[in-house]
Parts: sequence; C-alpha cells; structure tokens
Amino acid sequence: MSTLRELKTRIGSVASTQKTTSAMKMISSSKMRKATGQLQRLSPYRHMVQHVISHLLVTDQQFDSPLIAEREVGRVALVVFGSDDGLCGGFNVNIFKQLLVSINEVRKQYGQQVGITIVPVGKKMTKAVQKITGKGKDIQMERVALNTRSDSEELYAFTDLMKTRFLEHAFDRVEMLYMHFISTGKQVFTREQLLPVSYQGLADNVDPRAANSPCLFEPDANTIFNTVLPLHIKSMLQDVFIQSAASEQSARVMAMQAASDNAKELLDELQLEYNKLRQQGITTELLDILGGQVER
Repeated sequence: MSTLRELKTRIGSVASTQKTTSAMKMISSSKMRKATGQLQRLSPYRHMVQHVISHLLVTDQQFDSPLIAEREVGRVALVVFGSDDGLCGGFNVNIFKQLLVSINEVRKQYGQQVGITIVPVGKKMTKAVQKITGKGKDIQMERVALNTRSDSEELYAFTDLMKTRFLEHAFDRVEMLYMHFISTGKQVFTREQLLPVSYQGLADNVDPRAANSPCLFEPDANTIFNTVLPLHIKSMLQDVFIQSAASEQSARVMAMQAASDNAKELLDELQLEYNKLRQQGITTELLDILGGQVER
C-alpha cells in the first residue's frame, strides 16, 4: 500500500504542475494579445511618418542629416533584445546563438579589428552576454536601464541615448537584433540597421501615390526631413521592442503548452499504473480470502 500512496502523491504533484502550466499559458496568451494590440495601434503612427517621408523623397531636393551620414565603421553597437524572465523555451538561447553569428558577420564585413559593443536588453540576455565580454576580451558590453517592462518614456530615452552616441561617433553603426513576431507558433530572428538611417531603405518604402499629390513644405523640405527623421527612428525602435515582447510571450505560450501536454501524458501513465497496482492488490486480497475458505 506504500507504493500506492507514493503513486497517489506523484499523481497529485503532476496534476498540480499541469494546472500551473495551464494557468501560465493563459497569462502569457493574454500578454501576447496585449503586445499584438500595441503593434496594431502603432501601425497608423508609423504609416503617417512614412507618408510624410514619402512626400519629401518624391521631390527633387537633396536632404542632409547627420543621422543618414555614412562613415567609415570603427565600432558597431549591437542592441540585442532578450527577456527578463525565464520559462520561455529556447527564446533567449536562439537569440544568443544568432548574436554570435552576427558578430562573425560584422567582422567579415568591416574587418577583424572592428570594435563591437553589445547592448543587451533583458536580464537573461545580459547574463548570457557577460560570458563573451569582460576583461581581456575584444567585445565590450554596455549596460542600459531599458528592460522588457520599460514604458514608452524609458524607451524614448534609450532611443535618444543611441542617437547621441552615434552623433558623438562613439558608435559608427547601430543594429538591432530581435525576434520578429509572425504568429503564436512562428517568430523569425531579424537583424535590422537603426543608425545611420538607410536612405535607400527609406526610398524603397516610398508610397508611389505620393508623386500624384504634391505638397508645399514650410519652412523647407530639409528642415521637415530633419524633424521627421528622429520620429522615424523612435517608431522603428518602439516597433522592435513590441515585436520582441510579443515573440517572448508567444515562446512562453508554446513552452507552457508543451509542459502541460507532457504533464498530461505523464499523469495518464501514472493513473494507469495506479489503477493496475490497485487492481492487483484487490485481486491478491480476493485470492487470500478464497484460499482461506478452501482450507476450512
């Protein structure tokens, strides 16, 4: 009977685990829907900024801004977005592996002597990055106040920091590494240039309808361009931040679903074993009773 008690205890423990993982899945699903809702609300703002830029670029004017100025690359900043919390499957591990690949690609592109500064966002990613940075290593890490729970003001402050560091020539190029949200079951690693802003990238996204609706610019097109460009950078970083948050919660939903399914499978196996053992005990007791009656 002691074995039956042990099985009953294990069944209770596994059942409790299944309930916990199911509850965590529901919480993560709610957070994921919130993040995807934020992406939808951000879309009109990004569309409006791009709409203004499109009207500017269809003109014959030349634009000048330090934020689009290409220069010789001596140091690259890689802003890598991870998570503050665990229980999200291979989310952080996959990003870290891609970070190592990106470091090699940067060295191939700009030379082995290029300086690399990694700016991790999230406690888990910070801990992972510490393994490849530090004393005697040629890769630096820069800590920032931004984390996965930061609000819009902290995000904008971080954007201004990256912009200032670029304008001061502390960084010659700033890139973002993150998981792009596609659906609950699919997130794609993405490496995207933040600074300098790619003028060709802006031109490729020009709305062709802008040429059919000419505008007058006051005070002048270049001034407006230099005013809108920082807004474009902020919207880019905000989009990446939310994409990463949605991907993290999606990964956690899938991880909790897998854990819940495994717990259910184990629970069924334990329940079957418990029933067999219990039936075996009943059969043994019946045989003992019948044996006693025969002896009489």
